[in-house]
Amino acid sequence: MGLWKIAEQQPTRTAVVTPTGESVSYADLAGAADRYGRGLQSMGLEPGDSIVLMLPNGADLLAAYFAALETGLYVVTVNWHLVGGEVAYIIEDSGAKAFIAHERFAEAATDAAARSGISASGRFSVGEIPGFRPLSTLGADEPPKRPDVRTTGSPMLYTSGTTGRPKGVRRQLTGADPDEVPVAAQWFFGIFGLQPFDDHVHLCGSPLYHTAVLNFVSHSIQFGHTAVLMDRWDAEEMLRLIERHRVTHTHMVPTQFHRLLALPQETRERYDVSSLRQVIHGAAPCPNEVKHAMLDWWGPVITEYYAATEGGGTSISPEEWLRKPGSVGKAWPGSVVKVLDDQGRELPPGEIGIVYMKMGSSSFEYHGDAKKTRENRVGDLFTLGDVGYLDEDGYLFLRDRKNDMIISGGVNIYPAEVENVLSVHPKVSDVAVFGVPHDDWGEEVKAVVQPAEGVRPGDELAAELLDHARDRLAKFKLPRSVDFLPELPRDPNGKLYKRRLRDPYWEGRERAV
Repeated sequence: MGLWKIAEQQPTRTAVVTPTGESVSYADLAGAADRYGRGLQSMGLEPGDSIVLMLPNGADLLAAYFAALETGLYVVTVNWHLVGGEVAYIIEDSGAKAFIAHERFAEAATDAAARSGISASGRFSVGEIPGFRPLSTLGADEPPKRPDVRTTGSPMLYTSGTTGRPKGVRRQLTGADPDEVPVAAQWFFGIFGLQPFDDHVHLCGSPLYHTAVLNFVSHSIQFGHTAVLMDRWDAEEMLRLIERHRVTHTHMVPTQFHRLLALPQETRERYDVSSLRQVIHGAAPCPNEVKHAMLDWWGPVITEYYAATEGGGTSISPEEWLRKPGSVGKAWPGSVVKVLDDQGRELPPGEIGIVYMKMGSSSFEYHGDAKKTRENRVGDLFTLGDVGYLDEDGYLFLRDRKNDMIISGGVNIYPAEVENVLSVHPKVSDVAVFGVPHDDWGEEVKAVVQPAEGVRPGDELAAELLDHARDRLAKFKLPRSVDFLPELPRDPNGKLYKRRLRDPYWEGRERAV
């Protein structure tokens, strides 16, 4: 197993099928990773340094990722929906010494590079971006061989911080040989019954900047599986690719299930999906009726999990889920899941509290945020702020999210970040942001604004506020609607009663989290 070993032993084996249908061999992918790795080292990058990638799904992203993985670098795959200022923050916060972007995101990438001050020599582009060097030049003058220093690097993926600013989850580098597939990767795939080779084909329909998506694709390649990449997910196109490539496993979110089920019956029946062995879903709660409908269509191949970038989690097989509908499963082997009260005391089965986890002896820190690292822990356990309970058999049921995170289409949106942007507008006196029901995405972002004194509420003000936010926030974070109140409900100490605003929208419906 392992990219470089397979490249030596089976050089023509297909590692990746790109969104355009091009097949990339193991030898070509490993060769590109080696070239970029040598190029980064020739620039002076050393183990422990960081690079940032702003690339769509494709062979370029994977080659750069594996280049970092074999040279001991931290690699940040940035959400390409972010605007320039948000990307600049991540470049600065991660201490990146190289920034690789695609011409599709030229406007945000150019703005981010200028704001962050990253050196011109460290800017590379796929396609043309003014002020960036072509990625093809990285390592082009280096001899075609492995990098001189080879030690295993690590992804450093960003998750929400205490003030709405994302924080990088950073683990200590292991010093392991990049040619050896980590035991953790073998263990993780073992949870889902995925073995090396075995004619497995993985279909990736979500952006590779997501933690789980990147893990499933990179692990699949390390296991000798072919990874078929989609650029933009489309329900019927997914069915076509499953049939065309005899896809055996994929990773999905409930929004995609919802859209598949919305296809006409004759369209659904047109494609053969019998090759599927494991459809793994997470990232957002799945309504029971949607899960039942997918099981009826695709059969007992749908496995759910609950996990965190920080480590640890649960999973539940389709057979188990039918016995325990609504559960996200039992703790993985080696993982600990406990439900604690506000004082950190473990609660008995059936009692709702805060969900805490850990994964073996693995440890992490939120890069540059020691306060968040401390606050989210009780002993060696950490929490995402989710609330739920364990039943008498150890199955976890989630009930709410204590920090009011909005989950829209499987993407986490932190309301405080949106509130911070709107609150600085001179016509806003107070603002609350929360999630309201959306049949397709699960939740959508709503803002409720208390206008400044003398300011007239209405459509004109709503449009002005959204224009203000549009230049400061990624599109997916923007409120889809703005309502106005003469005064927001706060207690004498200033605490906002957000549930009073949010609950009426959920009347008669169960909020997924």
